[in-house]
Amino acid sequence: MDRRDSYLFTSESVSEGHPDKICDQVSDAVLDALLADDPNSRVACECFAATGMIVVGGEITTNTYCDLPKLVRSVIEDIGYVNAEYRFDAWSCSVINVINQQSADIALGVDTGGAGDQGMMFGYACSETDELMPAPIMYAHKLVEKLAHIRKNTELMPYLRPDSKSQVTFKYTAGNEIIGVDTIVISTQHDPGVEQSQIKADVIEHVVKSIIPADYLSDSTVYHVNPTGLFEIGGPHGDTGLTGRKIIVDTYGGRAPHGGGAFSGKDPTKVDRSAAYASRHIAKNIVAAGIAKECTIQLSYAIGVAQPVSIQVSTNGTSEIHGIEIARFIKDNIDLTPKGIIERLGLKRPIYRKTAAYGHFGRSEFPWEKLDMGDTFRKM
Repeated sequence: MDRRDSYLFTSESVSEGHPDKICDQVSDAVLDALLADDPNSRVACECFAATGMIVVGGEITTNTYCDLPKLVRSVIEDIGYVNAEYRFDAWSCSVINVINQQSADIALGVDTGGAGDQGMMFGYACSETDELMPAPIMYAHKLVEKLAHIRKNTELMPYLRPDSKSQVTFKYTAGNEIIGVDTIVISTQHDPGVEQSQIKADVIEHVVKSIIPADYLSDSTVYHVNPTGLFEIGGPHGDTGLTGRKIIVDTYGGRAPHGGGAFSGKDPTKVDRSAAYASRHIAKNIVAAGIAKECTIQLSYAIGVAQPVSIQVSTNGTSEIHGIEIARFIKDNIDLTPKGIIERLGLKRPIYRKTAAYGHFGRSEFPWEKLDMGDTFRKM
């Protein structure tokens, strides 16, 4: 095939031990702990992690209590930071609490059913994978998830440490059909004294070949494994972490737009989170119903106002029904107020910590991934 008839697209993911993902998981663990006892908790929890410390801040209004240091340390332990050599571990790191109460001005709009802030949110789906997600981001997630599984549950690669990243480049035809995988990049933290050649061989054999379908790999596939040659210093000791800094990893790997806000640490009255989930739910059901092979939905809101300011739908030329008609149908048939979204998807439950690593979309355990609206859309 002439290379002019093909193109490359790349997405990346990071493991649960990446500094930013540590912070996302702590933020969502706080949210889950509060929702478990008080489903009406208002939470906007942010974290910052560095060598030997984690700062937990934000604005919270709740009728319950959680032991914050104990909770934070349990998350860090679960991830695998249990060795003082990492310069950040569950037992010795400082946990600094700078949480305040939510603004009464914001509560005025939310208490009456309005959106907790202005902004635009996007949902996306495509027929490229069984999960109705773009292949590059799905396989990037699965690679680092496999690394974590090996580290925690096997002796295959005993030198692994928690921090890792992946990047997958797919090659497509001009008609957007997958040709195969062009390049795979994996960087994984490791113990001292391990040969780079061993790490590369182990990653290709135990990680790549167990995740990427053989049909997608070829003799021309390029592998970059720990391309700097050394990755001993990692986690918050190697790089500071911050909640909400991996929004493209969290969503569609760059294939679809992203709104202005992150997800983790926010209760579902924040449309940054709930409307992004709702738009994915709708887009996925549209594709699953056979209405389009690809669908992007934008919702926008004004603070204190319940109904969306706008609904925009694009199928990138893959549907016989115009996006304007689909948007009108959505407006007339689906409740997209914050209250309606929360009730339809059951979002006042402690379900969020699992979202904070390996992507918020394409995973069947989440309610916004259910294919339960096909009959609704087939009415069109």
